[in-house]
Amino acid sequence: MPVIRFVREGRDVECYPGENLREVALREGIALYGLKGQLGNCGGCGQCITCFVDVVGESSPGSLSGRTAVEEQKLRRRPQTWRLACQTLVNQSVLVLTKPQTGLGDLDQKVNQAKAEPLPAGPTAWPVQESDEDEEASGQTTTSDEEA
Repeated sequence: MPVIRFVREGRDVECYPGENLREVALREGIALYGLKGQLGNCGGCGQCITCFVDVVGESSPGSLSGRTAVEEQKLRRRPQTWRLACQTLVNQSVLVLTKPQTGLGDLDQKVNQAKAEPLPAGPTAWPVQESDEDEEASGQTTTSDEEA
């Protein structure tokens, strides 16, 4: 599975390929929003721009989905490494800095430390789950001995 390394928090979080970055962060309890975003955000529609993150280092081109038209419009005066978490899909492992507008005294040290540890590449597809029909076909069903 791809790993999102949240630099500020010092946490690695696994996700499925193609999962939304904002949804993963919120599910894992990552503090994605500053005060303004905590008080009010658009819920992931890309309109409030309070969920922006800085992609510190892509493990390879295509680690994330391309910038959407909404991102191009909302982040036009921001660095190219900034993304709206609600508009970003994670395809492969990546390093992310939440709340890049907020200062962090030892930022360079944390970034270098995060980059020093290799990230797993992650799969390129969702895991396959066997259905009940697959289990029946493989003979793994249970039968009752109480039939008379």
